[in-house]
Amino acid sequence: MKELAIIIRPEALETVKNILDEKSCGGMTISSVMGCGVQRGLNEEGINQIKGFKTNINLLPKIRVEVVVPDKKVEEIITEIRGRVATGHVGDGKIFIRNIEDAVRIRTGERGDKVL
Repeated sequence: MKELAIIIRPEALETVKNILDEKSCGGMTISSVMGCGVQRGLNEEGINQIKGFKTNINLLPKIRVEVVVPDKKVEEIITEIRGRVATGHVGDGKIFIRNIEDAVRIRTGERGDKVL
C-alpha cells in the first residue's frame, strides 16, 4: 500500500476527486493548507497575492488530498493527475508517495488491502 499526499491548486480539487473516484480509491482526506515551493509564493508577475490582495506573505492557498491505495494503482493515478491537472505553470503542485506498512479498520479489525 502507498499513501499519496497530493498538493494542488484549489481549482484542481474537483478534477482530482473525480480521478480518484474513477480509479475506485475508496476514501480520501482533504485539507486546506498554505505553502510555497521553489517560487516562494510569487506568481508570474513577481507579486504575492492571497485572495486578490497583495501581501508580503509568501504562502499560497493549496489543497492537500491524502489517499491510501494499493501499489498497483499508484502509477495510473499519478499519470492521470499529471495529464488532467498540469497547466505547465509554476505552482501546479506535487505528489508525495509513502509506503504504508499496514492498515486496520477500527470497526471490524480487518487489516491490509481489504481495508481500502
